[in-house]
Amino acid sequence: MRTAEGALSADGWYATAFLTGRHEPGRWADIIRVGEAFHAAIATERRPAFLDRRTDPWAIGDRVAWGELPVTDFADAKHVARLAAVRRPLDASDQLIHGDLTGNVLFAEGLPPAIIDLSPYWRPAPFAAAVVVADALVWEGADVALVAQVGHIDRFEQYLVRALIYRAITDWIIRSGDAIRADHDDSYLPVVEIAIELCNQAEASRQPSQKPSDEPTARG
Repeated sequence: MRTAEGALSADGWYATAFLTGRHEPGRWADIIRVGEAFHAAIATERRPAFLDRRTDPWAIGDRVAWGELPVTDFADAKHVARLAAVRRPLDASDQLIHGDLTGNVLFAEGLPPAIIDLSPYWRPAPFAAAVVVADALVWEGADVALVAQVGHIDRFEQYLVRALIYRAITDWIIRSGDAIRADHDDSYLPVVEIAIELCNQAEASRQPSQKPSDEPTARG
């Protein structure tokens, strides 16, 4: 909403209209579908220039995830080196996306879902779905079966790796100075293992199969 003078912000604050609805934990598949529809609708939007000026922890995590900042600068961030080791190039088009959909889709009976609090990034649209899956697995108690809901996304495992790097780096920066979480108290660890296993499976499936040779065997 604009101020009385017509500006979109005042002293660093902005306001939006109240929307009926609430975040409903567990509706991750619905959130992913809503995000896909949203991103299809905004696919022609131009890249916002202000993204280059962002220096907040989320922007840094995003840049590390996509190789725009070196992983070696964050060697103390748990899991990041392992995830980066299975990261592979992706041939996908960037567009404006909402990079934090998990808690920002409201549901209300009889109304379409409402997307709030746009967190803008310039990345391939499937990255947004991967962030939802990562958040659901790490923080909201989702089962690995959720991955089946994104089976239509080509090379999803690579988006998931980037989503986990993005969240892990951001978490590490925000918690700077705190001790690294022990494995028994680390909600990232099992999800990192899942992502790495998915990458290994995908890598193996792309290897050429070994077929017996049709050449006759020479005998002495």
